[in-house]
Amino acid sequence: MINYVTAGESHGPQLSGILTGIPAGLSLDIDAINAGLAARQGGFGRGNRQQIEHDTVQITGGVRHGVTLGSPIALTITNRDHAHWSAIMDPLSPATATNTLRQVTRPRPGHADLVGGMKYGHRDLRNVLERSSARETAMRVAIGQICKQLLAQLDIQLIGYVQQIGATQIPVDGTLTVSQLQARVSQNDLRIEANDQVEALHDLITATKKAGDTLGGVIRVVAENVPAGLGSYTNWDTKLDGQLAAAVMGVNAMKGVEIGDGFTAAGQYGSQVMDEIDWDTAAGWSRLTNHLGGFEGGMTNGMPIVIKAAMKPIPTLYNPLQSVDIATKVRQKASVERSDTTAIVPASLVVESVVAIELARALTATFDGSNLQRLQRMVADYRDELRQY
Repeated sequence: MINYVTAGESHGPQLSGILTGIPAGLSLDIDAINAGLAARQGGFGRGNRQQIEHDTVQITGGVRHGVTLGSPIALTITNRDHAHWSAIMDPLSPATATNTLRQVTRPRPGHADLVGGMKYGHRDLRNVLERSSARETAMRVAIGQICKQLLAQLDIQLIGYVQQIGATQIPVDGTLTVSQLQARVSQNDLRIEANDQVEALHDLITATKKAGDTLGGVIRVVAENVPAGLGSYTNWDTKLDGQLAAAVMGVNAMKGVEIGDGFTAAGQYGSQVMDEIDWDTAAGWSRLTNHLGGFEGGMTNGMPIVIKAAMKPIPTLYNPLQSVDIATKVRQKASVERSDTTAIVPASLVVESVVAIELARALTATFDGSNLQRLQRMVADYRDELRQY
Protein backbone atom coordinates (compact mmCIF):
# COMPACT_ATOMS: atom_id res chain seq x y z
CA MET A 1 0.00 0.00 0.00
CA ILE A 2 1.17 3.51 -0.79
CA ASN A 3 2.64 5.65 1.96
CA TYR A 4 4.96 8.65 2.10
CA VAL A 5 6.90 10.97 4.36
CA THR A 6 8.41 14.38 3.69
CA ALA A 7 11.23 16.28 5.40
CA GLY A 8 12.80 19.69 5.15
CA GLU A 9 12.34 23.30 6.17
CA SER A 10 11.08 26.26 4.16
CA HIS A 11 14.53 27.88 3.84
CA GLY A 12 16.56 24.72 4.36
CA PRO A 13 18.83 23.16 1.72
CA GLN A 14 16.14 20.95 0.21
CA LEU A 15 12.85 19.16 0.61
CA SER A 16 13.03 15.38 0.74
CA GLY A 17 10.39 12.72 0.22
CA ILE A 18 10.13 8.95 0.42
CA LEU A 19 7.24 7.32 -1.43
CA THR A 20 6.54 3.62 -0.91
CA GLY A 21 4.05 1.23 -2.50
CA ILE A 22 4.15 2.44 -6.13
CA PRO A 23 3.96 -0.67 -8.34
CA ALA A 24 6.92 -1.77 -10.38
CA GLY A 25 6.68 -1.06 -14.10
CA LEU A 26 5.25 2.47 -14.08
CA SER A 27 7.00 4.67 -16.65
CA LEU A 28 7.39 8.09 -15.07
CA ASP A 29 7.07 11.33 -16.99
CA ILE A 30 9.50 13.60 -15.14
CA ASP A 31 8.46 16.57 -17.25
CA ALA A 32 4.86 16.18 -16.06
CA ILE A 33 6.03 16.11 -12.43
CA ASN A 34 8.01 19.30 -12.94
CA ALA A 35 5.10 20.91 -14.78
CA GLY A 36 2.98 20.23 -11.73
CA LEU A 37 5.61 21.84 -9.51
CA ALA A 38 5.75 24.87 -11.81
CA ALA A 39 1.96 25.18 -11.74
CA ARG A 40 2.04 25.14 -7.93
CA GLN A 41 4.29 28.20 -8.02
CA GLY A 42 1.94 30.10 -10.31
CA GLY A 43 -1.37 31.84 -9.90
CA PHE A 44 -2.29 35.48 -9.42
CA GLY A 45 -1.66 36.67 -5.85
CA ARG A 46 1.62 34.87 -5.27
CA GLY A 47 4.64 36.60 -3.70
CA ASN A 48 8.16 37.21 -4.99
CA ARG A 49 9.66 33.99 -3.65
CA GLN A 50 8.13 32.01 -6.50
CA GLN A 51 10.39 33.93 -8.89
CA ILE A 52 13.42 32.56 -7.03
CA GLU A 53 12.70 28.86 -6.58
CA HIS A 54 11.74 27.36 -10.00
CA ASP A 55 11.16 23.96 -8.40
CA THR A 56 12.27 20.77 -10.10
CA VAL A 57 12.45 17.28 -8.62
CA GLN A 58 15.39 14.92 -8.57
CA ILE A 59 14.67 11.20 -8.19
CA THR A 60 17.49 9.41 -6.41
CA GLY A 61 16.06 5.96 -5.73
CA GLY A 62 13.34 3.51 -6.69
CA VAL A 63 13.44 4.31 -10.42
CA ARG A 64 15.74 2.97 -13.13
CA HIS A 65 15.76 4.16 -16.73
CA GLY A 66 12.53 6.05 -16.04
CA VAL A 67 10.60 3.02 -14.76
CA THR A 68 9.62 2.34 -11.15
CA LEU A 69 11.17 -0.69 -9.47
CA GLY A 70 8.57 -1.30 -6.74
CA SER A 71 11.07 -0.17 -4.10
CA PRO A 72 10.84 3.14 -2.17
CA ILE A 73 11.13 6.19 -4.41
CA ALA A 74 13.41 8.92 -3.04
CA LEU A 75 12.83 12.50 -4.19
CA THR A 76 14.50 15.83 -3.53
CA ILE A 77 13.61 19.40 -4.42
CA THR A 78 16.43 21.90 -3.96
CA ASN A 79 15.55 25.18 -2.24
CA ARG A 80 17.31 27.77 -4.37
CA ASP A 81 16.46 30.48 -1.85
CA HIS A 82 18.62 28.62 0.71
CA ALA A 83 21.64 30.50 -0.62
CA HIS A 84 20.38 33.58 1.22
CA TRP A 85 19.72 31.59 4.41
CA SER A 86 22.64 29.15 4.51
CA ALA A 87 24.10 30.42 7.80
CA ILE A 88 20.74 30.89 9.50
CA MET A 89 19.42 27.46 8.44
CA ASP A 90 22.66 25.46 8.60
CA PRO A 91 21.69 22.03 9.98
CA LEU A 92 24.92 21.45 11.93
CA SER A 93 26.78 24.64 12.82
CA PRO A 94 26.22 25.86 16.42
CA ALA A 95 24.00 28.88 17.05
CA THR A 96 25.86 32.18 17.24
CA ALA A 97 24.91 35.85 17.57
CA THR A 98 25.31 36.16 13.79
CA ASN A 99 23.31 33.21 12.55
CA THR A 100 20.36 33.80 14.90
CA LEU A 101 19.73 37.38 13.77
CA ARG A 102 16.44 36.43 12.12
CA GLN A 103 15.02 34.94 15.30
CA VAL A 104 11.23 35.07 15.57
CA THR A 105 9.65 35.82 18.96
CA ARG A 106 6.39 37.54 17.95
CA PRO A 107 3.98 34.77 16.86
CA ARG A 108 1.50 35.39 14.05
CA PRO A 109 -2.20 34.92 14.90
CA GLY A 110 -3.61 31.99 12.97
CA HIS A 111 -0.22 30.36 12.37
CA ALA A 112 1.45 27.43 14.14
CA ASP A 113 4.10 29.75 15.64
CA LEU A 114 2.93 30.08 19.25
CA VAL A 115 1.34 26.69 19.82
CA GLY A 116 4.25 24.92 18.11
CA GLY A 117 6.73 26.79 20.29
CA MET A 118 4.78 25.90 23.41
CA LYS A 119 4.51 22.22 22.46
CA TYR A 120 8.14 21.65 21.44
CA GLY A 121 9.78 24.15 23.77
CA HIS A 122 11.28 26.37 21.07
CA ARG A 123 12.27 29.90 22.08
CA ASP A 124 13.00 30.86 18.47
CA LEU A 125 9.71 30.39 16.64
CA ARG A 126 11.57 30.11 13.35
CA ASN A 127 12.02 26.47 14.35
CA VAL A 128 8.24 26.13 14.02
CA LEU A 129 7.41 28.30 11.03
CA GLU A 130 10.15 26.80 8.85
CA ARG A 131 8.46 23.38 8.96
CA SER A 132 4.84 24.51 9.24
CA SER A 133 5.30 26.63 6.11
CA ALA A 134 3.33 25.63 3.02
CA ARG A 135 6.70 25.27 1.27
CA GLU A 136 6.52 21.59 2.32
CA THR A 137 3.57 21.07 -0.03
CA ALA A 138 5.91 21.22 -3.03
CA MET A 139 6.98 17.70 -2.16
CA ARG A 140 3.38 16.57 -1.76
CA VAL A 141 2.68 17.88 -5.25
CA ALA A 142 5.64 15.91 -6.65
CA ILE A 143 4.41 12.75 -4.91
CA GLY A 144 0.86 13.47 -6.04
CA GLN A 145 2.01 13.81 -9.63
CA ILE A 146 3.46 10.30 -9.47
CA CYS A 147 0.19 9.00 -8.05
CA LYS A 148 -1.75 10.82 -10.78
CA GLN A 149 0.36 9.02 -13.38
CA LEU A 150 -0.47 5.71 -11.72
CA LEU A 151 -4.19 6.57 -11.65
CA ALA A 152 -4.06 7.49 -15.35
CA GLN A 153 -2.80 3.97 -16.10
CA LEU A 154 -6.01 2.75 -14.43
CA ASP A 155 -8.16 5.15 -16.50
CA ILE A 156 -8.82 7.47 -13.55
CA GLN A 157 -8.51 11.22 -14.01
CA LEU A 158 -8.88 14.07 -11.54
CA ILE A 159 -8.53 17.83 -11.30
CA GLY A 160 -8.45 20.44 -8.55
CA TYR A 161 -9.49 24.01 -9.26
CA VAL A 162 -10.83 27.17 -7.59
CA GLN A 163 -14.53 27.65 -6.89
CA GLN A 164 -14.38 30.73 -4.63
CA ILE A 165 -11.90 33.53 -3.81
CA GLY A 166 -12.70 35.58 -0.75
CA ALA A 167 -16.46 36.09 -0.75
CA THR A 168 -16.72 35.77 -4.56
CA GLN A 169 -18.17 32.46 -5.70
CA ILE A 170 -17.48 31.21 -9.21
CA PRO A 171 -20.31 29.30 -10.93
CA VAL A 172 -19.66 25.56 -11.35
CA ASP A 173 -20.87 23.51 -14.31
CA GLY A 174 -21.35 20.06 -12.84
CA THR A 175 -21.77 18.47 -16.27
CA LEU A 176 -18.18 19.07 -17.40
CA THR A 177 -15.73 16.18 -17.58
CA VAL A 178 -12.27 16.38 -16.06
CA SER A 179 -10.69 17.00 -19.47
CA GLN A 180 -13.22 19.77 -20.19
CA LEU A 181 -12.55 21.34 -16.80
CA GLN A 182 -8.81 21.20 -17.43
CA ALA A 183 -9.20 22.97 -20.75
CA ARG A 184 -11.34 25.68 -19.19
CA VAL A 185 -9.39 26.44 -15.99
CA SER A 186 -6.04 26.44 -17.83
CA GLN A 187 -7.18 29.51 -19.76
CA ASN A 188 -6.57 31.84 -16.80
CA ASP A 189 -4.16 32.34 -13.88
CA LEU A 190 -6.82 31.73 -11.21
CA ARG A 191 -7.82 28.17 -12.21
CA ILE A 192 -11.49 29.15 -12.34
CA GLU A 193 -14.23 28.09 -14.77
CA ALA A 194 -15.55 31.58 -15.48
CA ASN A 195 -13.09 33.60 -17.56
CA ASP A 196 -15.39 36.62 -17.40
CA GLN A 197 -14.70 36.93 -13.65
CA VAL A 198 -10.91 36.99 -13.89
CA GLU A 199 -10.50 40.77 -14.16
CA ALA A 200 -12.75 41.51 -11.18
CA LEU A 201 -10.93 38.92 -9.06
CA HIS A 202 -7.56 40.37 -10.08
CA ASP A 203 -8.82 43.74 -8.84
CA LEU A 204 -9.97 42.18 -5.55
CA ILE A 205 -6.59 40.51 -4.96
CA THR A 206 -4.67 43.67 -5.86
CA ALA A 207 -6.79 45.79 -3.51
CA THR A 208 -6.34 43.24 -0.73
CA LYS A 209 -2.57 43.30 -1.22
CA LYS A 210 -2.49 47.11 -1.00
CA ALA A 211 -4.43 46.88 2.28
CA GLY A 212 -1.84 44.47 3.68
CA ASP A 213 -4.48 41.76 3.99
CA THR A 214 -5.00 38.25 2.63
CA LEU A 215 -7.73 36.10 1.05
CA GLY A 216 -8.83 32.48 1.30
CA GLY A 217 -11.36 30.59 -0.77
CA VAL A 218 -12.87 27.25 -1.75
CA ILE A 219 -11.27 24.49 -3.81
CA ARG A 220 -13.15 21.81 -5.77
CA VAL A 221 -11.67 18.44 -6.77
CA VAL A 222 -13.37 16.05 -9.19
CA ALA A 223 -12.18 12.48 -9.85
CA GLU A 224 -13.71 10.40 -12.67
CA ASN A 225 -13.97 6.66 -13.36
CA VAL A 226 -13.10 5.58 -9.82
CA PRO A 227 -14.51 2.05 -9.42
CA ALA A 228 -17.24 1.41 -6.88
CA GLY A 229 -16.35 -0.32 -3.63
CA LEU A 230 -13.13 1.41 -2.59
CA GLY A 231 -13.19 1.86 1.16
CA SER A 232 -15.47 -0.06 3.51
CA TYR A 233 -18.51 0.41 5.71
CA THR A 234 -17.27 -2.21 8.18
CA ASN A 235 -15.29 0.07 10.50
CA TRP A 236 -14.95 3.83 11.00
CA ASP A 237 -11.31 3.99 9.96
CA THR A 238 -11.87 2.08 6.71
CA LYS A 239 -14.28 4.66 5.25
CA LEU A 240 -12.51 6.20 2.27
CA ASP A 241 -14.39 9.50 2.43
CA GLY A 242 -13.06 9.90 5.98
CA GLN A 243 -9.52 9.16 4.84
CA LEU A 244 -9.84 11.70 2.02
CA ALA A 245 -11.23 14.31 4.40
CA ALA A 246 -8.30 13.76 6.76
CA ALA A 247 -5.79 14.10 3.92
CA VAL A 248 -7.38 17.32 2.70
CA MET A 249 -7.52 18.77 6.22
CA GLY A 250 -3.81 17.94 6.48
CA VAL A 251 -3.07 20.57 3.82
CA ASN A 252 -1.96 23.91 5.26
CA ALA A 253 -4.77 26.42 5.97
CA MET A 254 -7.69 24.05 5.23
CA LYS A 255 -10.54 24.56 7.70
CA GLY A 256 -13.37 22.54 6.20
CA VAL A 257 -14.09 19.65 3.82
CA GLU A 258 -17.30 18.78 1.95
CA ILE A 259 -18.14 15.60 0.06
CA GLY A 260 -20.66 16.26 -2.69
CA ASP A 261 -23.32 18.75 -1.64
CA GLY A 262 -21.99 18.60 1.93
CA PHE A 263 -23.40 21.32 4.16
CA THR A 264 -26.03 22.33 1.60
CA ALA A 265 -27.51 18.83 1.82
CA ALA A 266 -27.95 19.25 5.57
CA GLY A 267 -30.72 21.80 4.94
CA GLN A 268 -32.62 19.76 2.36
CA TYR A 269 -35.08 16.87 2.39
CA GLY A 270 -33.89 13.33 1.83
CA SER A 271 -35.85 13.18 -1.42
CA GLN A 272 -33.72 16.07 -2.71
CA VAL A 273 -30.37 14.61 -1.66
CA MET A 274 -30.38 10.83 -2.21
CA ASP A 275 -29.15 9.76 -5.64
CA GLU A 276 -31.62 7.43 -7.35
CA ILE A 277 -30.18 4.18 -8.69
CA ASP A 278 -30.20 3.10 -12.34
CA TRP A 279 -28.84 0.18 -14.37
CA ASP A 280 -28.35 -0.68 -18.00
CA THR A 281 -26.82 -3.60 -19.83
CA ALA A 282 -23.77 -1.78 -21.19
CA ALA A 283 -22.78 0.52 -18.33
CA GLY A 284 -24.06 -1.45 -15.36
CA TRP A 285 -24.99 0.44 -12.19
CA SER A 286 -25.18 4.22 -11.90
CA ARG A 287 -26.96 7.06 -10.10
CA LEU A 288 -29.27 9.59 -11.73
CA THR A 289 -27.67 12.43 -9.76
CA ASN A 290 -24.51 12.87 -7.70
CA HIS A 291 -25.47 14.91 -4.63
CA LEU A 292 -23.48 12.56 -2.39
CA GLY A 293 -20.25 13.16 -4.30
CA GLY A 294 -19.52 9.57 -5.27
CA PHE A 295 -19.77 8.05 -1.78
CA GLU A 296 -22.27 5.90 0.08
CA GLY A 297 -21.45 4.20 3.38
CA GLY A 298 -17.87 5.42 3.23
CA MET A 299 -17.35 3.62 -0.08
CA THR A 300 -17.05 4.87 -3.64
CA ASN A 301 -20.24 4.17 -5.61
CA GLY A 302 -18.83 4.59 -9.13
CA MET A 303 -20.01 8.17 -9.63
CA PRO A 304 -17.48 11.02 -9.90
CA ILE A 305 -15.90 11.89 -6.58
CA VAL A 306 -16.51 15.53 -5.67
CA ILE A 307 -14.61 17.08 -2.75
CA LYS A 308 -14.56 20.72 -1.69
CA ALA A 309 -12.10 22.31 0.71
CA ALA A 310 -12.39 25.64 2.53
CA MET A 311 -9.09 27.49 2.86
CA LYS A 312 -8.66 30.26 5.42
CA PRO A 313 -6.79 33.46 4.47
CA ILE A 314 -3.00 33.28 4.89
CA PRO A 315 -2.00 34.24 8.47
CA THR A 316 1.01 36.35 7.47
CA LEU A 317 -0.28 39.92 7.12
CA TYR A 318 1.79 42.84 5.89
CA ASN A 319 -0.49 44.95 8.09
CA PRO A 320 0.08 42.68 11.09
CA LEU A 321 -2.30 42.00 13.98
CA GLN A 322 -1.57 42.22 17.68
CA SER A 323 0.68 39.60 19.23
CA VAL A 324 2.82 39.20 22.35
CA ASP A 325 6.60 38.75 22.30
CA ILE A 326 7.36 35.39 23.92
CA ALA A 327 10.65 36.72 25.35
CA THR A 328 9.45 40.01 26.87
CA LYS A 329 5.67 39.33 27.16
CA VAL A 330 5.15 42.82 25.73
CA ARG A 331 2.22 43.32 23.34
CA GLN A 332 3.56 44.03 19.85
CA LYS A 333 2.58 43.58 16.24
CA ALA A 334 3.12 40.07 14.92
CA SER A 335 6.19 39.17 12.90
CA VAL A 336 6.01 39.62 9.15
CA GLU A 337 7.44 36.93 6.88
CA ARG A 338 7.54 37.02 3.09
CA SER A 339 4.18 35.69 1.92
CA ASP A 340 1.36 35.75 -0.63
CA THR A 341 -1.86 37.73 -0.79
CA THR A 342 -3.67 34.51 -1.63
CA ALA A 343 -2.44 30.98 -2.24
CA ILE A 344 -5.78 29.56 -3.33
CA VAL A 345 -4.49 28.68 -6.82
CA PRO A 346 -1.49 26.59 -5.68
CA ALA A 347 -3.60 25.15 -2.89
CA SER A 348 -5.99 23.74 -5.49
CA LEU A 349 -3.08 21.76 -6.94
CA VAL A 350 -1.96 20.60 -3.49
CA VAL A 351 -5.46 19.38 -2.60
CA GLU A 352 -5.67 17.67 -5.99
CA SER A 353 -2.37 15.95 -5.16
CA VAL A 354 -3.38 14.62 -1.74
CA VAL A 355 -6.65 13.30 -3.20
CA ALA A 356 -4.62 11.51 -5.89
CA ILE A 357 -2.38 9.99 -3.23
CA GLU A 358 -5.34 8.70 -1.20
CA LEU A 359 -7.07 7.21 -4.25
CA ALA A 360 -3.86 5.49 -5.31
CA ARG A 361 -3.42 4.26 -1.74
CA ALA A 362 -6.94 2.81 -1.70
CA LEU A 363 -6.40 1.00 -5.01
CA THR A 364 -3.07 -0.51 -3.98
CA ALA A 365 -4.59 -1.55 -0.63
CA THR A 366 -7.52 -3.26 -2.38
CA PHE A 367 -5.58 -4.99 -5.17
CA ASP A 368 -2.06 -6.38 -5.55
CA GLY A 369 0.02 -3.25 -6.12
CA SER A 370 3.37 -4.97 -6.63
CA ASN A 371 3.36 -4.78 -10.43
CA LEU A 372 1.53 -2.34 -12.71
CA GLN A 373 0.35 -4.83 -15.34
CA ARG A 374 -1.03 -7.16 -12.66
CA LEU A 375 -2.76 -4.23 -10.98
CA GLN A 376 -4.28 -3.17 -14.32
CA ARG A 377 -5.61 -6.69 -14.95
CA MET A 378 -7.10 -6.95 -11.48
CA VAL A 379 -8.82 -3.56 -11.71
CA ALA A 380 -10.16 -4.38 -15.19
CA ASP A 381 -11.53 -7.73 -13.96
CA TYR A 382 -13.09 -6.00 -10.96
CA ARG A 383 -14.80 -3.43 -13.20
CA ASP A 384 -16.27 -6.29 -15.26
CA GLU A 385 -17.48 -7.99 -12.07
CA LEU A 386 -19.22 -4.80 -10.96
CA ARG A 387 -20.96 -4.37 -14.32
CA GLN A 388 -22.30 -7.93 -14.14
CA TYR A 389 -23.48 -7.73 -10.52
